[in-house]
Amino acid sequence: MTDVTVSAEAVEEVKPAGAPDALGDQLIGQLVDRARADGIQLTGEGGLLQQLTKRILESALEGEITDHLGHEKHERAESGNTRNGTRSKTVITDVGPVEIEVPRDRAGSFEPQIVKKRQRRLGGVDEMVLSLSARGLTHGEISAHLREVYGAEVSKTTISTITDKVIDGMHEWQNRPLDSVYPVLFIDCVHVKLRDGQVANRPIYVVLAVTVEGTREILGLWAGDGGEGAKYWLQVLTEIKNRGVDDVCMVVCDGLKGLPDAIGTVWPQAITQTCVVHLLRASFRYAARQDWDKISKALKPVYTAPTQDVAEERFLEFGEAWGKKYPAIVRLWENAWAEFVPFLQFDTEIRRVVCTTNAIESVNARIRKAVRSRGHFPNEQAALKCVYMAVMSLDPTGQGRKRWSQRWKAALNAFEITFDGRLSAARR
Repeated sequence: MTDVTVSAEAVEEVKPAGAPDALGDQLIGQLVDRARADGIQLTGEGGLLQQLTKRILESALEGEITDHLGHEKHERAESGNTRNGTRSKTVITDVGPVEIEVPRDRAGSFEPQIVKKRQRRLGGVDEMVLSLSARGLTHGEISAHLREVYGAEVSKTTISTITDKVIDGMHEWQNRPLDSVYPVLFIDCVHVKLRDGQVANRPIYVVLAVTVEGTREILGLWAGDGGEGAKYWLQVLTEIKNRGVDDVCMVVCDGLKGLPDAIGTVWPQAITQTCVVHLLRASFRYAARQDWDKISKALKPVYTAPTQDVAEERFLEFGEAWGKKYPAIVRLWENAWAEFVPFLQFDTEIRRVVCTTNAIESVNARIRKAVRSRGHFPNEQAALKCVYMAVMSLDPTGQGRKRWSQRWKAALNAFEITFDGRLSAARR
C-alpha cells in the first residue's frame, strides 16, 4: 500500500443515501471501498482515519465559531466581529498526530470547546496513558509505545503531567464514606523503593474488606515509615472508623507490630487473626533449608487441629521434637499464639477464608508488577499514585467480582450465624 492521503474532494464526493439510520454503514462502506481502490492506507500517517479525524474536528470547530459569531461564512456581520482566518495546530489523537486549522475571530473572544486553547491531546490519549501506566509501563516505555504505534511524540514530562491528574481522584477515593459493618478486613503490604536522600524500602499498606454481599472492596492505601506500632495503627484504623465503619468481625494480618492492640481499641468486638502462611514463612527463616519440609509437616497438625486444645497438644509435640534445634521457631509461635488460635473455634467454611491473607494476594501481585517496573520513586506521593492506578485497573470486566462473590457465599452464611446477626446491621 502507498502512503497517499485522502483529498478533501474525495471525502466531499461520498454522499450518504437513504434513511438517517443507514448513514453510518453506507458512508463508512463507501469511504473504505474508495480508499482500497486507490491503494490508500486506512491507518497510520496520512491514512483515512487521520484525514477523517481532521475533517470532523475542523467541521466541529467551524460550527462552534458560527454559533459564536451568529452568522455563516461570507454573511454580513451584525455584531461587527468576523472571522479572521485560521491557525495551524497539531493535536495527538488515538489515530496519531493530526494537524488541524483552528478558526479565529477578530475580537479574539472565540473559545473553542472540542479542541480548547493550548490543548494538545484529545481525551482518548490521556485515557490510554493512564491505562498503560496502571499496567506497569514506565513513562519512557509509554512514550516509546505512542511513538512506535501512533507516531505521536509525547514526552515523559507530559506523561507525568497526565498521570498526576489522578491525584485528586485518589484523595477523594481515600476519604470516601464506607459501609457500617464488614465481616473481614485483610491487611497486608507491598514494599516500594523511595529515593529520600538515599534509596530505601518503604511499606505501602493495603486494607481489603469483604462486604456483607460477598464482594471485595479496597478501603485505602497508607504509606508506612518503618516505625509502625500501636500508635500508627490506631491512627489508620480510627480513620477507617471515622469514614463510617462501626463494626468489624475479624481482621486478618501478618502479625504487624501494634495492630492487635489498635484493633481492640477501635473495634472491641473484632477478632484479630494472624495469617498462618506468614507464620510458616517466618518459621522457615530460622531453619536450615533441608529441614523446611519436615518442619512444615510437623506444624500442619497444629493449624489443622479440630479444636484449640488439640492444637496445643500438637504444638507441645512439635516443641519436644524441634525445640532444642530451633528454639526460635517455638518462641515465634508462642508469641503469636493468642492471634493464631481464633480461627480454630470456627467451622470449616470460615477457617478456609480467614486463616491466611490469600484473599489479598492477587491484588498485591498486580501492585508488585506495577511497582517493580518503576525501580524506585522520587517521593511517597509518586509511589501511592502508582499503587492507586494499579488498584483502579483491577478486574476491568467484572468477572473476578462475580467469582469472588460466589466463593464467599458459604462463608458469609457461617459468619451470620457465628457472629449472631452483626452483619444484618449493615443491611438495614
